[in-house]
Amino acid sequence: MLCPFCKEDNDKVVDSRSSEAGRVIRRRRQCLECKRRFTTYERIGGVFKLYVIKKDDNRVPYDREKIISGLQKSCYKRPVSAEQIQQIADKVEEDIFRNYDKEAPASFIGQRVMEHLRTVDKVAYIRFASVYREFKDADEFIDEVQRIITDPDSKEQLRLFTES
Repeated sequence: MLCPFCKEDNDKVVDSRSSEAGRVIRRRRQCLECKRRFTTYERIGGVFKLYVIKKDDNRVPYDREKIISGLQKSCYKRPVSAEQIQQIADKVEEDIFRNYDKEAPASFIGQRVMEHLRTVDKVAYIRFASVYREFKDADEFIDEVQRIITDPDSKEQLRLFTES
């Protein structure tokens, strides 16, 4: 593997871990020339194609990065780490591959993202839901916020709003 820093092909693997629900191997490497560390990922190439069925019945190739991008936007300036975002994406993918083989409805994916995000950060959940569900007016938005507030496991998040 060529070092991205010094471009030498002389490294050792210092750590290997399974990632993305076992579909990816993450390897931490150290260049033996410049001593810097870098990460590589090994993925299964082109073995399967999963398509997402959109609302208008169009089919588009599944792209994990779209889930991560939506999560990042929802979690902007929230106490949610990049690792937590990756974990949510992993859980959503596990749900998808457990239930679908070749095609998965976008509605299923969005719903799973919301369910997993709701357990991590309620404000990020509301942000995601407001875009995903396309609230028609303020009443729909307020109803969703009320559901979050009355949810029994919302006490910790609610405290964020009552502290001064």
